[in-house]
Amino acid sequence: MRTMVIIPPLKEASLARIQAVAPDCELLHGLEGEALREGLARAEIVCGWNNEVAEVCAAESTPIQWIQVWGAGVDRLPLSLLARRNMVLTTASGVHPHPVSETALAMMLAFSRKLNVSIRQQMNHHWENPGGLTELHGKTMGIIGVGSIGVELARLAQAFGMKTLGVRRTGARAESVDRMYDLSGLDTVLAESDVVVAIMPLTDESRHMFGREQFAIMKPGAVFINVSRGATVDTEALVEALRQGEIAGAGLDVFEEEPLPPEHPLWEFSNVIITPHTGGMTDRYEERALEIFAVNLEAWVKGERLPLNQVELNRQY
Repeated sequence: MRTMVIIPPLKEASLARIQAVAPDCELLHGLEGEALREGLARAEIVCGWNNEVAEVCAAESTPIQWIQVWGAGVDRLPLSLLARRNMVLTTASGVHPHPVSETALAMMLAFSRKLNVSIRQQMNHHWENPGGLTELHGKTMGIIGVGSIGVELARLAQAFGMKTLGVRRTGARAESVDRMYDLSGLDTVLAESDVVVAIMPLTDESRHMFGREQFAIMKPGAVFINVSRGATVDTEALVEALRQGEIAGAGLDVFEEEPLPPEHPLWEFSNVIITPHTGGMTDRYEERALEIFAVNLEAWVKGERLPLNQVELNRQY
């Protein structure tokens, strides 16, 4: 009998759905400590990721063949090790288009209407027009890393009357994006955009993709929003760009160091909006991730290639 270990704390209805798709599979969940390690030592399928899973994957005799992570990012996983073990890795990519795009849009609206300033004034019982109010209508948004999230964000932006530019590796056209570029067009998009939104995965190529040179290219009145991975941005360069007024503000959901230390200078900027890596969170997360896992599990039971979100381990996404 195949054994499957479920790491996330799922609802009983979700566990029942998984068992119905793989009725002949031993389903282990809610395990901790030694019981978890013992279960992983005979598991063929693992849903989720933690330190115990990492330890078992490192063992030469590991039985694990397929790992379905419960998030979209895999930059914290030992991808080269998984490749050497010939493991299959899939993600929950597809869960996030609505919550992440709405997070980015909320930050854009907050900056255009100076809600970040008004909320600070409210905390001090201070009534004052923040000045400099504008609107999204007629502005240009550059989306760096156009995937499913970027397409949804572009759709929302166009509904607000914005022009949309996009960058992705292939430069292939994307729905709701007015003009698409490959990576060679990054500088063009940065120079033209009033809002730049980073939504790309973290790879060796994208690490510190945004540094001093990129912020210098952006408009002085532009806002930078990062809902991708913290390490895609050189944090020191971002802080310097904010101090020097090279950009007008930043909306940040992710950081190179998390949690962001209390003494970090980013906390002090009135033109920075900080959220604690919650951009992808939603009360519908489990429902959507389960649908992805169930489709892949059904294929696994049939001995077929997993159809959704299989990571190319050598490309890191």
